[in-house]
Amino acid sequence: MERPSRSATLELYKAAMLLSGVGDALGYRNQLWEYNESGPAIHQELQELGGLKNIKAELPDWPVSDDTVLHLATAEGLATGKTGEELMHEVAARYVEAMKDMEGRKPGPSSILGVSQLKPGEVGGYRVAYNPDGTGCGAAMRSMCIGLRYPKPDQLLSLVAVAVETGRMTHPHPTGFLGAVASALFTSYAIQRRPITTWGLGLINEACPIAKNFVEGRGYAVEETERDWGYFCDKWQWYLDLRGLAHGVGPAIWPASYGPAERDEAYKSFSLSGWAGRSGHDAPMIALDALLGAGSDWEELMSRAAFHGGDSDSTAVIACCCWGLLYGLQGVPEGNYANLEYRERLERSAEQLYALSH
Repeated sequence: MERPSRSATLELYKAAMLLSGVGDALGYRNQLWEYNESGPAIHQELQELGGLKNIKAELPDWPVSDDTVLHLATAEGLATGKTGEELMHEVAARYVEAMKDMEGRKPGPSSILGVSQLKPGEVGGYRVAYNPDGTGCGAAMRSMCIGLRYPKPDQLLSLVAVAVETGRMTHPHPTGFLGAVASALFTSYAIQRRPITTWGLGLINEACPIAKNFVEGRGYAVEETERDWGYFCDKWQWYLDLRGLAHGVGPAIWPASYGPAERDEAYKSFSLSGWAGRSGHDAPMIALDALLGAGSDWEELMSRAAFHGGDSDSTAVIACCCWGLLYGLQGVPEGNYANLEYRERLERSAEQLYALSH
């Protein structure tokens, strides 16, 4: 198995942003696979296309979805170098702009609703009303780049603050915005070369308590947020127990058989409502599950993270960003990324975030 290189170079940053878009485009397959509830059916169709090596992820058949458009909005906002309130208004403005680029990309209801309420430039204009249904994965799928901007252990407070505030621009429910914290945290851990077996524990023991203190300190929607807080952490604890990772020490425990059909059932059990990867807690959970199981094998990663029943582009966009930081483009067929939609923007934002983080 390839060993991850020791530190995140510019090339790894570029691979992370680029492969996040690749995972999105492949998992989405122009709406055909994101809404397909059968992993075995997707694998069958993949075989009929000649397998992953044969796929040229390019327009018109393989556009990126709302996931990448909104991830770019976050990344390009962060790349301005702004901080604090100024950064929040910048990102909010970019989300508003990104919503004009959604033809055929299928943004989720909470993202549409949240962005429609944003008033960037006005006092408090990056905050939206509490939404008890804002539990989806829309914040998780666009926040990996926050970990690229704040990759160091001593930047954890900044990472969490930015993930929470940008996350709740559309997903004010903790199950939604804590997904943003998870995605940002996992990319920072990939940069730090923390063992993947420790990532989930770090999320619930380190990042979630910081997020809770941050929400209380900000004094916005505190009561509702605290009322709805428990599910995210409880479900993550359940997952760590299931995989034998409650103490952060591997190896992970896997079922005897864990092919596409078995994974569909497992991922449903991770989910809030039976739609795997659709929520803020389980999109990063499936991504982590895939990273734990795939090692340095790109095809295996995609099999687990992108080609399953449920919200397959949102789980893949997270998993592939982390994988790119660990392994670069090694073993990825050139056709999967060479002509990807928005490749230049993805790589340019990676360069800018790398410069800011160093």
